[in-house]
Formats: sequence, C-alpha cells, structure tokens
Amino acid sequence: MIELIQITNDPEFARRCDALEGFRLFVDLERLGKAERQAGRNTFISVHQVDDVARIRDAVRRSDLMVRVNPLHDGTAAELDAVIARGADLVMLPMFTRAEEIRKFSELVAGRVPIVPLLETAGALDSLDAWAATPGLHEIFVGLNDLHLSLGLRFMFEPLALGMVERVAVTARRQGVRFGFGGIARAEEGLLPGRDVLAEHLRLGSNSVILSRTFHREGEGSFEDEVGRLRAAEAALARRTPAQVQEDSARIAATIEAIAQRAAAGA
Repeated sequence: MIELIQITNDPEFARRCDALEGFRLFVDLERLGKAERQAGRNTFISVHQVDDVARIRDAVRRSDLMVRVNPLHDGTAAELDAVIARGADLVMLPMFTRAEEIRKFSELVAGRVPIVPLLETAGALDSLDAWAATPGLHEIFVGLNDLHLSLGLRFMFEPLALGMVERVAVTARRQGVRFGFGGIARAEEGLLPGRDVLAEHLRLGSNSVILSRTFHREGEGSFEDEVGRLRAAEAALARRTPAQVQEDSARIAATIEAIAQRAAAGA
C-alpha cells in the first residue's frame, strides 16, 4: 500500500486521516524564497507555524508526522531543534542543489529523526549519486513541480516520461531507502489522471505520494470516499500483468509528451 501524504495543520482533519490506513501527516514550514519562486503560479504556499507540529503530533496516534523546514540557512539548527522537540517523526529538506547541503543537514539532525531530501532542483538531480548514501536518509522524495521548472520543462510530469524519476527510484532502491514522488489528483481527474499517476507509482516501486487539493473540494464526495476510490484503483492496478504495466507506461509517456507539446505551442 502506497503511503498517502496529507499536508495539514488542522488537528481535527489530521484525526480523520489518522483513522484511515496508510497515511503520513505533513506540516509545511517552508517560507524562504518560496513566494518569489512560485509567483504567478496557482501553487500552495503554506501558512503553517512551528507550534502546529505539536498540535498535529498530539492529534494523531498511528500516522507519522513529517515536517518540511526551510532550505539550509543560518537558522536551520534552531529550526530543527524546535520541530524535533515538538514531535516531528521525519524532517524534509527542500530546494538543495549540492551534496554538501544534505551532508550539513544530516550533521545538524545528528541522527535524532530520519531525513527526507526533497529532490526538486536540477542540481540535486545531477548530484544524486553523491548524496544518496548520506547517513540518516529515510526516503528520497521527488518534487515534480519545482523540478520541472528547474529543468526548463513545460509540464510537471515530464521528468516521469523522460526517465528521470525512474533513475531516482533505482538509486533509492540501491541505497535501501524509500522513494516517492509528486502529487496526485482524484483518480479520474487532472491533465494526467490520478489513476495514471498511480500506475507509474506502482511500476516504479514508489512508497509515497502527496494528495492534491482536489481531494478537498466541498460538495463533490467526501475526503474518505475519494481516498477509497484511489485505494480501489491502486488494488486494481496492482493486478496488472507485466505486459499491461509496460503498455500503460508507454501510453502514459505519450500522453505526457502530448501535453508538454501543447503547452509549448501555447507559450
């Protein structure tokens, strides 16, 4: 079962997620440079606060709590101390470009909790082999939105079709760490439907994915119902033959390429 990651600072909603199987909660403290980087894009910029870490930790019983801190900066040590003291089970480092940044982050964490590097820059991808064996890594997570921008691509899922995500999956497997990528929409929604995204997660042996905002639309099916539909799709996709998996992968890559071409033509 793929772990579903839910970004929230709402304890009541966190308890609803915790009642479902296979969830990880995610408090997002990243601020530095994010507004400038995502200006003009319909993307989520969190307003979570450090004290939300303790509020969510107190609300859940079986789900792990991951906290995304800011990119490495002078205040990283204090930030890590604060979130670990409040109950973070995992800490995520965003927007790094060099192996030295991950190593420094690992030194600051000092083995207190596992680390999740968020691979979302061309530099992080280029230097993957240099940092994948850093002590303390629990999971390598690929952030497709910022990564495709960093690479100068037109569509968020192009790194998937171009084999870049598979390279990360292979590297993670070789190092014995978990691997996840991207966000996912409802099963039948999105430019690339959630079912197709899920198919690629299963093909690549992914362990986790972030649920998109489409799961929270009011008046169009409950959150629990939509998660149930995604789980049903996961179970059905898991029954495919190897030949069907490869057929689906080729079709999905062609779909991604066509979307990217349309985006380029409309630029």
